[in-house]
Amino acid sequence: MRSGEPCESIPVDDRAVQYGDGLFETVAIRDGEPRLWNYHSERLLTGCARLGLPVPTEQQIQDELNSALEAAPIDTEHCVAKLLVSAGAGHRGYRRSDSPEGTLLVGLAESPRLSEVQYRDGVKVRVCDTRLAIQTQLAGIKSLNRLEQVMARNEWQDETVFEGLLLDTEDRLICGTMSNVFLIDSHSLVTPAITRCGISGVMRRHVLAVVEQAGIACDIRDVASSELNSCQGAILTNSQFGVLPVNRCTDRSWELSDLSRRILQLVTASGVTEYAA
Repeated sequence: MRSGEPCESIPVDDRAVQYGDGLFETVAIRDGEPRLWNYHSERLLTGCARLGLPVPTEQQIQDELNSALEAAPIDTEHCVAKLLVSAGAGHRGYRRSDSPEGTLLVGLAESPRLSEVQYRDGVKVRVCDTRLAIQTQLAGIKSLNRLEQVMARNEWQDETVFEGLLLDTEDRLICGTMSNVFLIDSHSLVTPAITRCGISGVMRRHVLAVVEQAGIACDIRDVASSELNSCQGAILTNSQFGVLPVNRCTDRSWELSDLSRRILQLVTASGVTEYAA
């Protein structure tokens, strides 16, 4: 969907195609409504302003999404919407035109459900060899440049491994290829600060708000990779699957802790009902 009209392709001279010059959001559509919409739209608009992209209004984004949902050929009770903002068509070269018009695209796709066993027993993760480059100007936002994640995800074909964890070039734990990560330390949490690289996920933000309201301490700071060996567990967060406990990381195994169960229950009670907590 582009400008409220169905479209089958993107022009080859669009800067999203030429240079990855843009941003995107993947939004969980549940019961026909976008989940955590305020967080998604805020991150998208903030990212546009930071990168100097043409900034659509929140109403424009909402209207485009509504048009896509109304025209969708799939079940919109449980699906995923992808919103993409690019600098639009332009001449050759890295420099944008003086007055870029920008492009706003919305697409919908089916959203497969994870099994109850994964929420109940946890999932297996690995540490990837691919490292995230430090670039503070891009930290937190979802730019179209995802080659690091693509390279990391293609490191393994073992279907028993659900996710790969990413370190930066200075050996700090940052996030997963498609998720954010929280480590469990006794009765509190720690999550990596997303200040040098990585994506500040909307579900991460939601979980931070939920645990703060529940009085659960969570330290947001630099996390050394060695802390994966000393922590007492981990959970993953993602806008689509919500919250998943981790039961194994490479050679380290964890039992599902009481704190993990409590967080799943709290997130379910907040309206993120991907599972029966």
